[in-house]
Amino acid sequence: MDEIDIPQYFLCPISLQIMKDPVTAVTGITYDRESIEQWLKTATDTTCPVTKQPLPSDSDLTPNHTLRRLIQAWCTENASNGIDRIPTPKSPLSKSRVIKLMREFEHPSFYANALKKMEVLGKENERNRKCMEEAGVAKAVILLLIRCYKERRITGLEEALKLVYLIWTPSSEVKALVNENHDLIDCLTWILGCEMENPVVVKTHAMLVLRKVIEVANTRLVEKLKLEFFREILRVLKLKISQQATKSALLIMIEVCLWGRNKSKIVEANAIFELIEFELEKPEKNITELNINLLAHLCSCADGRAQFLRHAGSIAMVAKRILRVSPATDDQAVHILSLISKYSATKQVLLEMLRVGAVTKLCMVIQADCAAYLKEKARGVLRLHSNLWNNSPCIAVYLLTSVW
Repeated sequence: MDEIDIPQYFLCPISLQIMKDPVTAVTGITYDRESIEQWLKTATDTTCPVTKQPLPSDSDLTPNHTLRRLIQAWCTENASNGIDRIPTPKSPLSKSRVIKLMREFEHPSFYANALKKMEVLGKENERNRKCMEEAGVAKAVILLLIRCYKERRITGLEEALKLVYLIWTPSSEVKALVNENHDLIDCLTWILGCEMENPVVVKTHAMLVLRKVIEVANTRLVEKLKLEFFREILRVLKLKISQQATKSALLIMIEVCLWGRNKSKIVEANAIFELIEFELEKPEKNITELNINLLAHLCSCADGRAQFLRHAGSIAMVAKRILRVSPATDDQAVHILSLISKYSATKQVLLEMLRVGAVTKLCMVIQADCAAYLKEKARGVLRLHSNLWNNSPCIAVYLLTSVW
C-alpha cells in the first residue's frame, strides 16, 4: 500500500488518511467528517485548519458526494493492491426522523422499540446525539420515565435509562425539568426498589442517571430528599449490583450529605453500619477512599459517631486503612479518629483505640512521609489522651519518642 500513489485531494488535511465521508466546510476546504467534527468540538480556537479563517463550531458541513464517488471508484480499481472500498456513509440523522420516533413514546405498544432505535442512533456518532439534544429527546424520555413511574410500568425502563444517560446534557431545559418537583428523583428511587428481569443493567443506569440528576439539582430539591431515597441507595451498596452503581451511590451521598438534614437521614437509614460492613470486605482502593470520606462526614454529628461506635469493628477498620490506601484516605481516617477522641472519648473507647492499634497508627503517621498538617492532627489526638496512652505496653517505645 505504501507504493500506491494516492491522489492528494483524497486525503483529509487533518488526519492525512483517505476520506470516508468527505464534507466541505464554509471556507471551501473538504475534510473527512469525523476529523473536522472532532476538531470543531475540541479546538479552543475554531478556525479552519487549512485557511485559518473563522469556522464556528455549529458550521454547516456539506457532503461532497462527487469526491466520495471518485474515492470509492479509485478504491475499487485498486482493490487488488489491498485497498479497501469506502462504504457509502449513512445519511445524517434528521430532526424530523427524531420527532417521528418521539411521537411513538405516546403509545404503550411502540415506545420501547422507539427507545431502542434511538439508542442505536445515539451510539453511532456525536452528530446524532447533538441532533437528539436539539430535538428535545432528553426531556421527552425523562417525562416518559415519570409516566412509567406513576403508572407503575416497568416495560422500557432499561432502554429509557440507557438513552437518557447516553444523550444527557445539563441544558437549561433539563435543569428546569429536574428542579420542577421531586417526580424524577421519586421515579429513580422507585426503579431502584423494583423487582425486574435484568436488575444489574437497569439499576446501574438508574444510579448513573441519578448522579447526573443530583449534579444539576438545586439546593431546595436536595434538602428535601426523602429517607426512602437513602435506603434505596444503601440497598444498591449492600447488594453490590455493579462497580459503577457502587461508586455512584457513594458519590451521591457524599455530595448531598452537607445539605439540610441529609446527614441525619443517611445515619437514620443505618448507613454507617452498612458502610463499615461493606469496607470490611476490602473493596478496591478507589471505593475505600470514597467510603472513608463519607464516614468522616457522617461522624461529624453525634448520632453518626454513636452509630459508628456501636459497630464492634469500626475503629479497627479505620485504623487499618491508614497508610495503606491513599493520602486522601489517611486524611479522612485520621479525621474520624480525631472526632471520636474529641467528642466521644469514654474510657472504653480510648482503650479500644489502644487495643486495636489505632493509637499505634497515629504514632506511625507522625513518623511517616505524610503532610505536615496531618502529622500535627495525629499529634493533637495523641496529646489529648497522653495520660492514658503514654505508659501503655501496647505501643512500641520507639513510636512514642516523637510524640509526647
